[in-house]
Amino acid sequence: MSSKTLRLVPLGGLGEIGKNMMAIEYGDNILIIDTGIMFPENDMLGIDYIIPDFRYLEDKVDKVRGIIVTHGHEDHTGAIRHVMELIDAPIYATRLTRGLLEVKLTRSGMLGDTTLKTINAGDTINIGPFEIEFFHVCHSIPDCVGMAITTPAGLIVHTGDYKFDHTPVDGWPTDFGKLGELGGRGVMALLADSTNADEPGWTPSEAVIDPAFNEVFGEAKGRILVASFASLISRVQQVANAAQRYTRKMAIVGRSMRDNTKMARQLGYLDIPDDLIVDLDETLKMDPADVVLMCTGTQGEPSSIMGRLSTGTNRQFSLMKGDTVVLSSHNIPGNEEMIHRTINRLFSRGAHVIYDPIADVHVSGHASQEEMKMMLELVKPKYLIPVHGELRHLKQHAALAREIGMEDSSIAVVENGTVIEFKDGKMKIGERVPGGYVFVDGSGVGDIGPRVMREREALANDGFVVVHLTLDGSNGALGKEPEIVSKGFVFVRDAEELFERARGRIRDAAKEADSGNLRGKIEKDLSRFFYAETKRRPMVMVFTSPR
Repeated sequence: MSSKTLRLVPLGGLGEIGKNMMAIEYGDNILIIDTGIMFPENDMLGIDYIIPDFRYLEDKVDKVRGIIVTHGHEDHTGAIRHVMELIDAPIYATRLTRGLLEVKLTRSGMLGDTTLKTINAGDTINIGPFEIEFFHVCHSIPDCVGMAITTPAGLIVHTGDYKFDHTPVDGWPTDFGKLGELGGRGVMALLADSTNADEPGWTPSEAVIDPAFNEVFGEAKGRILVASFASLISRVQQVANAAQRYTRKMAIVGRSMRDNTKMARQLGYLDIPDDLIVDLDETLKMDPADVVLMCTGTQGEPSSIMGRLSTGTNRQFSLMKGDTVVLSSHNIPGNEEMIHRTINRLFSRGAHVIYDPIADVHVSGHASQEEMKMMLELVKPKYLIPVHGELRHLKQHAALAREIGMEDSSIAVVENGTVIEFKDGKMKIGERVPGGYVFVDGSGVGDIGPRVMREREALANDGFVVVHLTLDGSNGALGKEPEIVSKGFVFVRDAEELFERARGRIRDAAKEADSGNLRGKIEKDLSRFFYAETKRRPMVMVFTSPR
C-alpha cells in the first residue's frame, strides 16, 4: 500500500442534480471525471446555466493527466468548453460521447485545440498512476460507461449514471459480470449514482416506452410534436421507429438536436432511413396527419422550441389546434413550476399534451432503490460515497447501504468541495475547497455573483424607482422639482399622489442633508416611505446633475 494520500475532490454533482465533476488526485497526478452543467432554478433570473466551480484546479492544471466523460448528457458534458479553456489534457470518451463532445467543441471553435481519445467498454488504459477499466452500463443514452480505477492506494469503482435494464433500446445491458468480478477483487470505495435513491423498487425498462408511443401515434389525428433532450439519442430512435410504423415523416427541429442526430446517424447509433427524415419547411406543407416533429424543451426553458411554441413566439411555425405534444422526460428537480406553466400554455393554445405520469412516454435512466442495493451487493465496497444527487438523495442512498449491513463509518455523505482522503486503506474527511455555483449569463462566465442575483430578485419582486435631482451649482439646493421614474413598482398615473408625497420627502431631505450624503439619505428615506405606504421594497436609485 502506498504511503501517499489519495484524494477525491467533488467539484459538482454532490448536493444537487447536475454539473457533475469529480477530481481524483494522487501525488502530482489528477484525473477528472465528467464536466457537466446544471439548469438554473426558478429564482436564478437571467442565468443560462451553471457550471462547476473548478478554481481548485487553477494552480494544478499541469497535474491534470486526463478527463474522462462517462456519457453524453449535458449534466456530464455541458461545461467541457469552459474546463478546456483552463486545462490542456486529453479527453477520453466512447464513440457516441466523443461525437457529442465534438459537436460542442466545434460550436465553440475549440475542436482543433483539443485532444480526444476514443475508449470502449472493456478497454483498459493507463493515465498517470491510474489504471482504468471501462465497463458498460445502461442509461437513457447509448454508449455509457462506468469505470474501475486501480490506484496505488486501492481500487475505486465509479458507476457513472446507470440502471439495470434487461431490455434496453440498444440491446446492451449493464455488465453484471464485470461488477461481480470487481467485487471479488476487493473494492476500497464505490462512487455510486444516487439520483433515484428515494424511488422504491426497480426502474422500468426503456422498452415500456414503445407501447406508449404506439398508443399516441395510433390516436393522434394531427401533427405529433415530441420534445426531449437534444442528447437523448435513444429517444430519437424510438420516435423514428414509431413514425415509420405509422407512415409519418419526421423533422428534427432545433440546431442542437439536428447536429446530434446527424452525428449519431453517421456513427451508426441511429438507424433511420433517409426517406423518413424531411426538412421542417417541407412538413409545414404536408397533411398534419403525416408529420412528426422532434424538438427540445421538456424542462420549460423559455428559449427552447417548446417554450417558444407555448408562448406563441416561435418564428418558423406555431402550434395548430389538434396538435399532440409529447413531453418525453422527467422533471429535473427545481424545474417543476416552469414545466407545469409550459404545459398549461400548450393546452391553452389548443394542443393535446401528453406527459409523464399521464402516460409512459418517458422512464428514468437511473437506478431505483432495489438496483442500488444490488449494485452494493455485487461490488461489495469497503466504503460507499454516494454521488450524483441532492443531499436528500445522498442521505437516502446511505440509508439503503445501512439496510444491507454497511456501518455509518463506512459511508461518506458529503457535498461539493468536501475532500475525501484515503491512506493505508482508511477513509477520512479532509478540508473544504470551493465547490459552489459559477453562473453563465450570455457571454459572461462567473461575473454574476450572489449580490447581483439578490438585486435581480429584488427588481423582479418589487421593481425600481429612479429619482433625478437637478442641483444648484452655487449652494447645492434643488434647482427644480425632482423627477421620478418607476418600472415594475406602481403605474405612475395611478400613483400620482404617492409620488407627489415622495417629492415632498425629497424636498425635506434636501434641506436637511449636505451634498455629500444627499443621495444616500434620500435613498434610505424613500425606501422606508414606499414600504410604509405599499409594503413593497422597490430598489431606489438617486442621480444628481448640476443646473
